[in-house]
Amino acid sequence: MTIAVQKRPREDAVDTALTGHANPAVIAEDERFAGPAPDDGDVAVVDPQAAMQPVLAPAESLLRFITCGSVDDGKSTLIGRLLFETNAVFDDQMDTLKRDSRKFGTTGEDLDFALLVDGLSAEREQGITIDVAYRYFSTGNRAFIIADTPGHEQYTRNMATGASQAELAVILVDARKGILPQTRRHSFITSLVGIKSVVIAINKMDLVDFSQERYEAIRRDYEAILPQLGFTDVSYVPLSAKNGDNIAAPSPNMPWYDGQTLLQRLETATPETFDAGSAPFRLPVQWVNRPNLDFRGFAGTIVGGRVAPGDAIAVMPGRRTTTVKAVWGPDGEVASAEAGEAVTLTLADEVDVSRGDVLVGPSDTIAAQKTVTADILWMADRPLISGGRYVARLATSTTPASVRSLDNAIDIHTFESGAANVLLMNEIGQITLGFDRPVMATTYEENRELGSFILIDSLTNETMALGIVRTVSASDEITQAV
Repeated sequence: MTIAVQKRPREDAVDTALTGHANPAVIAEDERFAGPAPDDGDVAVVDPQAAMQPVLAPAESLLRFITCGSVDDGKSTLIGRLLFETNAVFDDQMDTLKRDSRKFGTTGEDLDFALLVDGLSAEREQGITIDVAYRYFSTGNRAFIIADTPGHEQYTRNMATGASQAELAVILVDARKGILPQTRRHSFITSLVGIKSVVIAINKMDLVDFSQERYEAIRRDYEAILPQLGFTDVSYVPLSAKNGDNIAAPSPNMPWYDGQTLLQRLETATPETFDAGSAPFRLPVQWVNRPNLDFRGFAGTIVGGRVAPGDAIAVMPGRRTTTVKAVWGPDGEVASAEAGEAVTLTLADEVDVSRGDVLVGPSDTIAAQKTVTADILWMADRPLISGGRYVARLATSTTPASVRSLDNAIDIHTFESGAANVLLMNEIGQITLGFDRPVMATTYEENRELGSFILIDSLTNETMALGIVRTVSASDEITQAV
């Protein structure tokens, strides 16, 4: 990726991870390339997933999950302990951990496993997590990609980054403190982005003498808020990340607990996820690929279904129909491609296609939208008000937009919605958003990529909000070009 402006490198990473939509102000060229190489240079394609195949379990067993919860609940320590227990820490890393534990550690003479994850100097010095840290480990049964997200309220946007890409959440609760406002906020955001499976990890049980009564009290408190959340699979594990109790092996300190260890729960979890492979074919066009005068392809990542040469497709908006001539991947022409793959399609006819258009199956009912209602996580210091003007980025489409109305705000303590005049930083509400130009959009439940967006300040290029589309217009398709 070529960076044109580097004012907010971490912010752009947040944009991309939140919805797959990088802030256009900092992107000069598209990151992925599929199709024939340009005439004037070689293109090296690096597939990090392929490079990891020797150490990963089969792809179908891969689980992406996050750890979240309030500050100092032990999220980084838990991940470090999981890495240690699964032999994912190399000898040189252990030597570094021992040295750093003496210099930065918060656990006395013991190893501070949080330092395996907290990589920024500010994180080590303050003993907190700021950025989202991704780690990889595997067991004989499953491979894992884990995101350690910050607990501080000011870094809530980074927590949303990790949650948007996860299938399961491990929500930590400090056994001494119980359910805190940030626990509620992270639980709500987890539900907001569609995660259905959660593990409530009641940590630091060693600091409450491994009390069953304390465990049961926290479990009751959390179950009291479950009706307001959309979780369908909830389990509870009492543990001590620092000492390893109930992480990989049952704890002798808690004989009253006869459930799974955390690692067992992760190995056997079957989270309910959106099956993009069984959805209708959809490909938001990221860019027009013209390496030479004899080739014109349309590049993007498939967000639903499959495609193969000979398939009939339609270009939306406008429903201009044509046929797929060829499908190109990073290594050349392929027989077919499916959801999640970055490809370039060449078409049988000379049809007008540009960035922001969506290639779909001929019978797809998706329509261009001028107005949507959306749940929104406000991430800026300046408040959101009705009438605010922003740039909306949805899939590969970028267009000016305005907040038609702030319909309600969520009270994080009760999860009840009520009228509001403004939305402050880290608050969640629902808005009606109007686009200056029609945009191809669906609800988030139908398609995550076409049902989520970010709002950007047009003057500062600051990412202001993450949006989740809840309803779209049922009116006839708008055929104006995006």
